[in-house]
Amino acid sequence: MRVHFLSRQTLSAAVCALGLVACGGGGSSTNTNTNTSAVTVPGAPTIGAATAGNASASIAFSAPASNGGASITGYTATCVSGSTSASGTGTSSPIAVSGLANGTVYNCSVTASNSAGTSAASGTVAVTPTSGGSTTPTNTTAGVLCSVMNSGNQVLSYTNSAPGGAATAVNDTLAFSYSWSCNSSLRSFTGNGVPNHAVTDGKFATKLSAQSISGSVTLTPVANSASTPVKLPGYALNSVKMDPGTAGTCTNTATSVTSGCDYAGGNGTWRMEAMGDPAVSPWKFDFGTDVNNAHVQPNGQYHYHGMPTNLIPKLNNASTTSMTLVAWAADGFPIYANYGYSTANNASSALKEMKGSYLVKSSPDANRPSVTLFAMGHFQQDWVYAAGQGDLDECNGRTGVTPEFPQGVYHYYVTKTYPFIQRCVKGSAASWAFMP
Repeated sequence: MRVHFLSRQTLSAAVCALGLVACGGGGSSTNTNTNTSAVTVPGAPTIGAATAGNASASIAFSAPASNGGASITGYTATCVSGSTSASGTGTSSPIAVSGLANGTVYNCSVTASNSAGTSAASGTVAVTPTSGGSTTPTNTTAGVLCSVMNSGNQVLSYTNSAPGGAATAVNDTLAFSYSWSCNSSLRSFTGNGVPNHAVTDGKFATKLSAQSISGSVTLTPVANSASTPVKLPGYALNSVKMDPGTAGTCTNTATSVTSGCDYAGGNGTWRMEAMGDPAVSPWKFDFGTDVNNAHVQPNGQYHYHGMPTNLIPKLNNASTTSMTLVAWAADGFPIYANYGYSTANNASSALKEMKGSYLVKSSPDANRPSVTLFAMGHFQQDWVYAAGQGDLDECNGRTGVTPEFPQGVYHYYVTKTYPFIQRCVKGSAASWAFMP
């Protein structure tokens, strides 16, 4: 048997190749192997503006703050309406998406890709393609309803039913007044908050009384891709505030509207909704709202939680066949009643009833009171925005033409479906929008 001996140099080279010792020049031996961070998918891009085209849209965006440790190889813009979607790709902003249906509202988002995969989607931006080509909405509301004023007396009939007290029929006649005016930059309003229309069927814990109302909004609103939550999204033309939320709460262990729920506030986690969406049944909460989906706060202030039914024909005697501007939002954009054009940028298209794009969650959040006791939809936390589910964005708005703005404008709607009155705005809100 022949035995082969390896030279010292050959043995050292073999051990070095196996990585069992450090290799290299002279001096002390050190391990030069280093661990590098693994590449991850990029962060989400930031959505920008969407420009409508003929059966298409151009989607602008900004690159994500993090590329995940590797170069971004491309972006994908996707526009969704219900179960229909279309996409476009590119390496920079903007990205064109074709194959869209004119007159249909799409919610568009953008993702970024690198060698590790695809990022989460950006936020969404709404766009409505049009056969008329791209549209340029107006950038000012100046000249529209800049001299509005009215005053008079209104008969108000409701029940004054304070907690624990006897119900008393009320038939009051109160003076109402309101005024809107514009200067070079602001739209200002004053009024006493008394409705200029019939009030019936309400059960108010406090008697309705006159208030001192004043405020202003910008004449040059700008719709951003991001939205801002607000408490008071707007004021109706009659100076009645729009206040869709409630102070009412229920605790985790609530077993009924009288055990664990407090209409006046309380310390519960679950925010009670004043109105029931048509899809939620049976409805358990009773905030005493009247035929105008309004009631009275402890200070006597009347306010709308939903459709101001009797105000609409006061403002527009053709309200069943045309759009009706009912309010100005805290960011300066107009708020319309529930009817809009079926094709957003075509004033010749038929009117249709606008629907919000919210759904109840598929399952309740942890620690929520029993869905057997309170069907999903009773609490603010039960609802989630679902792009393309309805006609409008997360703030119950869209861009399109209206009678007052034939060139198009971003505008909101009051709807008969959740959220009824929007809970956020797209522009920069006046300070009063955040007041308690």
